[in-house]
Amino acid sequence: MTGQRRVLVVEDDITIAESVAARLRAEGFVVSVAHDGPSGVAMAASFVPDLVVLDVMLPGFDGLEVCRRIQASRSVPVLMLTARGDETDLLVGLAVGADDYLTKPFSMRELAARVHVLLRRVSRAVSSTSMELGDLVIDLAGRRVRRAGVEAHLTPTEYDLLVFLAERPSAVQARERLLAEACGWHEGASSRTVDSHVKALRRKLGADLIRTVHGVGYALEIPQKKVSP
Repeated sequence: MTGQRRVLVVEDDITIAESVAARLRAEGFVVSVAHDGPSGVAMAASFVPDLVVLDVMLPGFDGLEVCRRIQASRSVPVLMLTARGDETDLLVGLAVGADDYLTKPFSMRELAARVHVLLRRVSRAVSSTSMELGDLVIDLAGRRVRRAGVEAHLTPTEYDLLVFLAERPSAVQARERLLAEACGWHEGASSRTVDSHVKALRRKLGADLIRTVHGVGYALEIPQKKVSP
């Protein structure tokens, strides 16, 4: 059937990989599976998935490196799977371009729900117009962002977070609201994940763009256009 969403599963545990693939196929997705880092990157290029389910611990090279390489080629939602409970490892995954994470063991029902949420966010209907705030331009139809004429390569979550803040310029948004409404993360997710994505936005678009309100959250400051002398 045409129009089916494509999901790439990169997981070295064959039992888990087959279980994930079977559940996602039952949900109506076209699924391809890779079992190590190099084949995951190669398959991402040939299969061109709409979303990647990616294990952190992989042979060849790990899931963090897979995520870096995939996101360097094209922006695609990534749901990371990790057996670790250490928040530092999860934040590293988000920093290299992952959009959400699941800690093993997890239920297939929850995984399927997370996949649907990520894909809904990416395909959310938007106006065909652009948002222009100072020297920041957001192309809503193309999901592209430029500052001072230079395009920034954002992950889907970074883009959604930026748009949410840009729709409410100068207004302070609590971390909890950004987690729930801008990012669509599950209940109980750490607010430090928001900090990680804001850090990435500052690195890509300028440290002056998003203001920290300590103990509360963040606000987007309208950047000034540079005037030629």
